[in-house]
Amino acid sequence: MEKRNLLELLKQNPYPGRGIVLGKSADGASAIAVYFIMGRSVNSRNRVFVPTEDGIRTQAADPAKMTDPSLIIYHPVRAAGRGLIVTNGDQTDTVRDYLLAGRTFAEALESRTFEPDGPNYTPRISGLLSPDGSFQLSILKSAEGNPDCCCRYFYRYDAPLPGEGRFLHTYQGDGNPLPSFEGEPERVILDAESPEALADRVWEALNPENKVALFVRFVNLADGTHRDAIRNRF
Repeated sequence: MEKRNLLELLKQNPYPGRGIVLGKSADGASAIAVYFIMGRSVNSRNRVFVPTEDGIRTQAADPAKMTDPSLIIYHPVRAAGRGLIVTNGDQTDTVRDYLLAGRTFAEALESRTFEPDGPNYTPRISGLLSPDGSFQLSILKSAEGNPDCCCRYFYRYDAPLPGEGRFLHTYQGDGNPLPSFEGEPERVILDAESPEALADRVWEALNPENKVALFVRFVNLADGTHRDAIRNRF
């Protein structure tokens, strides 16, 4: 698979929806996790990322404008031991509970399906970053918009190469209904030297009308310490 420029992919797509990137820094010293959200409606755009003890959660930027918290308010990033879970919905908590009970990432997601927001049936995208830098990604989606079938895809990367990652997002682009992501997670370049630098570049590349919030974490593979960067529209 061709290695793509993450920033160019984002600039070319006005609405990738929600996205996860997992990978490794160019110097090989850090594992990288990126998560962003976008929105078209007032309710979807009315959000910010706020830090929590074990990750981040979404929160209404203006509580008075929040009309429906379902599928909007959740924990996108949570730790489970030294592992890091990154998802686009409340399946973060499902994965965490399964892992803490000694079960697997795949078993957790077998208990879930795509989001009940027809006609889009937004895919559930999920990632698990392990302490050694290896990671897993998954997408659960309808069969070309037909909710009678849930298609379950799992990808495992045991030894990610320095300076690259895999990018998985909910939508191919804008539309009505929104077209679900297709194919294997995209292979992308990760050459920023810090979470702040990567956050600035990704934030600039996201569509200015639709971008809502962004989270970036660099995890030191030697000692497990991490540095975060958050960007919020509001």
